[in-house]
Amino acid sequence: MGFMKQLMEDVRFRPYGSGDAERLRAMSERLTPYSLYLRFFTGSPRIPETYVRLLGHVDHWDHEALVALVDGEVAGIAEYIRDKTDPCRAEIAMLVTDPWQRHGLGGAMIGFLAELAGRRGITEFDADIMLENHNGLSAVHSMWPGARGRFADGAAHFRLPLARLPCSP
Repeated sequence: MGFMKQLMEDVRFRPYGSGDAERLRAMSERLTPYSLYLRFFTGSPRIPETYVRLLGHVDHWDHEALVALVDGEVAGIAEYIRDKTDPCRAEIAMLVTDPWQRHGLGGAMIGFLAELAGRRGITEFDADIMLENHNGLSAVHSMWPGARGRFADGAAHFRLPLARLPCSP
């Protein structure tokens, strides 16, 4: 059995639940300030409390969040929030703890999230990634080889198609 396969067998994926707030806060201990900066676009030594509160309102339809758990601790979180003006689109974001970065965890989470979104009528993800976030940019180009970003203010904005299906929110 390969190293990657063994790593992924240790991971449990599931929807974010109301009891995950403390696990999410504890996730900060396994993130560098730089990783937090790349995700939240601001200097913060911990996952912002406003983000923890926002996830308390996940409805698992217009706002979905998935966690990757290893030994009961959050190793990653990925979410989408449906665009209110264009229900076929959703903004995505992801955060993976430093020990789990570059092991395929983020890609697996985005794959699961895309599958759920597609079943819910979402046909395109929007993603904003800081230009210095080489792992994030690499992940986009790996999963969407033809993706081209619009660049402004040190970030790239991507529109990432999920499927060629008519929108039916």
